[in-house]
Order: sequence, then C-alpha cells, then structure tokens
Amino acid sequence: MEPRDYFVHESSYVDEPCSIGPGTKIWHFSHVMKNSRIGEKCNIGQNVVISPDVVIGNNVKIQNNVSVYTGCILEDDVFCGPSMVFTNVVNPRSHVIRKDEYKTTLVRKGASIGANSTVVCGTTIGCYAFVGAGSVVTRDIPDYALVYGNPARVRGWMCGCGINLMFDPEGHAKCQACGAVYTKTVEKVEQVVPVEA
Repeated sequence: MEPRDYFVHESSYVDEPCSIGPGTKIWHFSHVMKNSRIGEKCNIGQNVVISPDVVIGNNVKIQNNVSVYTGCILEDDVFCGPSMVFTNVVNPRSHVIRKDEYKTTLVRKGASIGANSTVVCGTTIGCYAFVGAGSVVTRDIPDYALVYGNPARVRGWMCGCGINLMFDPEGHAKCQACGAVYTKTVEKVEQVVPVEA
C-alpha cells in the first residue's frame, strides 16, 4: 500500500477512484464516494458524505453531519457549518428516478454557510457570502452578501475576513478589522483595495 499524504480515520471509507489533496483530513464515520475530487488542506468532519463526482477546492472546512451531494461544487476556502443541508433534485419522489435531473449548486470562493442551513439545488452562493445559521437558500446569493431567514434574504454585507461592512452614502466601505476597501452599486459589492500590509 502506497503511503498517502492525507489522513483518513480508520472508521471512514474512501471509494476508488477519487482524488484527495495533500494535508486533507477526513474524520470519523465519513464516506467519500467514487470520482470525488477533494483539494488540499481540507477538513472533513465526522459523519460527512461526499457523493460521487463532487468537486471540492482547497482549504474547505466541512463540519459534522453534512452531506455534499452529486452536483455540488465547493470552491476554495468554503465553510460548511454543522448539519447544514445541500439538495440536488427540485422535486424528489421516492418512486421516480431523477438522477439525470440533478441540479448544479455552486458555492464560490470563501463563502460560509451557517449551521442547520438548507441550500436548495440550482443556486449559486457568491464569493465570501455569509449564510446565517438556520437559513433556507432558495435563490442566488451575491458576492459578500450577509443573508439569513426563510427564505434567506440580503440583510447586509460582509468583508472577506468575516466582519460586517458599513457603507457610506456614496457606497464606500472600509473593513474596521483588516482595512480592505469596498464599493457598492445597487446590489453589487466589490473589493477595490485589498487588505493593507
């Protein structure tokens, strides 16, 4: 058996073929299914299922009791809170096979999804968006948006470092924690000055 540069707890299963990057850790009672691709330095918690053909970037944190179903793409630095839920079929029925109808769910770089949230398939969660605990995501979420509720609605804006942004009347904001500068036009927020050295 070839030495591997990632960790899998002895109680977990990793089906072949799949790809797991160096430094990734897969903890107790989890199952990684065939043709999954998991990047480097990810942390996969207890009782997590990664379904076939899922794509997960680098430095992704998936907390306990999360199922990442076929059709999900998680980009780098995504955080999935405990017991949050992804779906992959809009109209499931036990007696109807709909594997050819799976919808793609895209979670963009740096986004965080709070504990016990539900993400309805076919949606995109924008870069560095923040989904509050217990929310139900039924539509696309803009970059840097803070959303919560059922259905989840935009309630504010978040810096890439996770701090609330307060915009002036001209649509400018500077993060009080890291110094990054943002502009806002209608419902679009962009970082214009990166974090200060």
